[in-house]
Amino acid sequence: MSLYLCQEITPSMIEEAKAAGIVGIKMYPKGVTTHSEFGVEDYESYYPIFSAMEKHGLVLNIHGEISSSMSEDVTVLTAEQAFLPILYKLHELFPKLKIVLEHCTTKEAIEAIEKCGDNVSGTITAHHLFLTVDDWAGDPYAYCKPVAKLPSDRKALLNAATSGNKKFFLGSDSAPHPRTLKIGTKKIAAGIFTQPYLISYLAEAFDRVGKLDKLENFACIFGREFYNVKDIGIDKKIILTRKPLQIASELGSEDAILVPFLGGSVLNWTITWK
Repeated sequence: MSLYLCQEITPSMIEEAKAAGIVGIKMYPKGVTTHSEFGVEDYESYYPIFSAMEKHGLVLNIHGEISSSMSEDVTVLTAEQAFLPILYKLHELFPKLKIVLEHCTTKEAIEAIEKCGDNVSGTITAHHLFLTVDDWAGDPYAYCKPVAKLPSDRKALLNAATSGNKKFFLGSDSAPHPRTLKIGTKKIAAGIFTQPYLISYLAEAFDRVGKLDKLENFACIFGREFYNVKDIGIDKKIILTRKPLQIASELGSEDAILVPFLGGSVLNWTITWK
């Protein structure tokens, strides 16, 4: 379980959170994505929180963007790169603080994580291994935050995910927004629904570059090691089979219809539990 970093959190709460089983705190810059209206504006005011997290071993999970700014020439396409100096600064000031730059979307983010020490890692989603800016422009079901970027960025993400580097691991960022919030509204909900077919998406992406042997570590091992999770109490295994898998066009009920990522298409990998 994680907490949402906001002004109500105090350093004294961090020790209590650790004792209660909280593993991390999510930091959203204010206004950058869905439900970030209570996010961070002044990072320095949270330095005592970060110091307490460093002391007690909580992970700082970061949505690594800054808000768009016409005066500073920042848009959704450059918001992640513009955030990276903040990442470097936090790592410099709190070198023992574990930091996860979540759902990386740019080659610059990948390079930044590689430059930082072992306490800084990055997650990569399944959908960002498929998408570029041309895919989400005009398609609400391919729209998420951070948005997918350039083909060169997608290539950097795929290279990192399949590299075997333990600094990079899966973060699904699956967002099951109902169809009513994805179409027909003035402001579209940012998020892509991948959870029902997550491993099949990953297998598809890894197989395309001949790196299926790297999938287990990326999806199952490296993240657990970073969070120091020793035993999750599950003795079942996922079995991947090269067998066509039809992605449903929609899921759910009339009250909450969900459209999964790549809905209606066919993947090459099916999973079973054993």
